[in-house]
Amino acid sequence: MEDEHAAHNYGPLPVVLAEGKNARVTDVAGKTYIDALAGYSALNFGHGNEELIAAAKEQLDKMTLTSRAFHSDRLGPFTRDLAALTGKDMVLPMNTGAEAVETALKIARKWGADVKGVENGKQHIIVMDGNFHGRTTTIISFSTDEEARAGFGPYAPGFSVVEYGNAQAVREAITPDTVAVLLEPIQGEGGVVIPPEGYLAEVREITRENNVLMICDEIQSGLGRTGTTLASQYEGVEADMYTLGKALGGGIVPVSAVVANEDVMGVITKGTHGSTFGGNPLACAVGHQVVKMLATGEHQKAAAERGKQLAEGLEALVGKGLVAVRTRGLWAGLDIDPELMTGREACEKLMENGVLAKDTHGSTIRLAPPLTATAEDIDAIVEAVRKALGADA
Repeated sequence: MEDEHAAHNYGPLPVVLAEGKNARVTDVAGKTYIDALAGYSALNFGHGNEELIAAAKEQLDKMTLTSRAFHSDRLGPFTRDLAALTGKDMVLPMNTGAEAVETALKIARKWGADVKGVENGKQHIIVMDGNFHGRTTTIISFSTDEEARAGFGPYAPGFSVVEYGNAQAVREAITPDTVAVLLEPIQGEGGVVIPPEGYLAEVREITRENNVLMICDEIQSGLGRTGTTLASQYEGVEADMYTLGKALGGGIVPVSAVVANEDVMGVITKGTHGSTFGGNPLACAVGHQVVKMLATGEHQKAAAERGKQLAEGLEALVGKGLVAVRTRGLWAGLDIDPELMTGREACEKLMENGVLAKDTHGSTIRLAPPLTATAEDIDAIVEAVRKALGADA
């Protein structure tokens, strides 16, 4: 491998990739694979998407960075159309997903102090067990993943962790100082964990009753992945704030954003938050093209159609090496019989059969191919899973 001087914060599969086009990637030896991870959903539109590459190239010839000390001609159209796509008034652009979550936490705390009247320093936020919102020091303070958390104290106060999928637990955790509930509509890192039907709607009602903000982290689940623009729309739920990222940059540049209405976002005023690169012209050009592509609805439709195909193929393998399968759109969590193999071993076998995927806890793996994957790609993924499990045809 050629990355011996890189920090060992990942344990990648033994493959060195050199090229990619749509759902296919090629290693330095010339072997081609289906990318069934899609950069943790950052590549929702595939590798080398021509529309996104063209938008980036055009902007590269004009201007890449101004800083927010000045206006740029790309910021306004991007924020206007992203706000329209998500049904909100205002957009605060940042760079990475973790930055977007940190920004949302700051907004919630400021709203709590300025609008709800909570004494500054007492703002309380409810989060879910099994959560993954990034790995900053604040975020790992409320992580329940000891690998991400251990040794990184002291931990930031102000958070309570409750059971994911249990709306009553949210209700019981609310105090007069609670300013927000932060959750993932589907927990991606946890293994595509889908909460019980009605959970999101019930949490929405609880937060409204108690004058508490509902923040949906749609960084992995959003922007078409689940067959809807936002995963929370599956239950018709509108949160007060959304965090977006990954696919918003089209796999080209890091782009993230927090979107909310003015009654919430209005607490952010001059000097209260900022970013040198957040909202830069190149990021806005790429992000705006992503928004335009999603506005047609074709990618959401493709995710739903290809997702149905993927679900049917995988569900046929339950009892043949798979213990359970969870799917929503073109996103799947596979629980493998732990007596058969670990998730890492399954990913190694998938790689041998021409598919790249990522394991998570224990014997669970995740599949998230680009929304532009073909029916043939999906069939090949299912066949590779079957072979990896040693299941009969």
